[in-house]
Amino acid sequence: MALTNLNNTHLTDAQLTAAQTALSALETALAVITVTLSAEDRQKYGSINEQNKLLVNKVADYRKNQSALSASEIDWEEFDRDLTSRQNYESFIARLESLVTRLKSAKTLHDYDNYQAALTDYAYTAYKAGTASPGFEVKQNELKQFFTKSLKTDEILPKESK
Repeated sequence: MALTNLNNTHLTDAQLTAAQTALSALETALAVITVTLSAEDRQKYGSINEQNKLLVNKVADYRKNQSALSASEIDWEEFDRDLTSRQNYESFIARLESLVTRLKSAKTLHDYDNYQAALTDYAYTAYKAGTASPGFEVKQNELKQFFTKSLKTDEILPKESK
């Protein structure tokens, strides 16, 4: 027998409302800085890789510790704000990605539970349809569409001509 109810923890209505409110508040709080780049823009601006992040951090270190060696053409206050923002956003993203992973895992367990229950119900429906119980044959025919018949090997392979 398959395991069922792998995740029987559910949010209460109050918890669901609190989570939705928190997400809305987060979206509102971050609306001022969120930008949707086009595919072209993403290609143009890209994302700096780890090596380039090290370069940025090393330049920031030199600016902090030996500012006389820094280029005067750069708006260093803006550089620092950009650096701080990037670090903050990376932290947000890591936390959100962790949350998304945990939500997907919980959802996967609920999906599994629902699917196992649906299979059990289909088996029950097939049994009841076999006993000519009213309504079950119609239900079985409706549910049958979700089960594809697999082809036999000899139907897949062309027959040899003799």
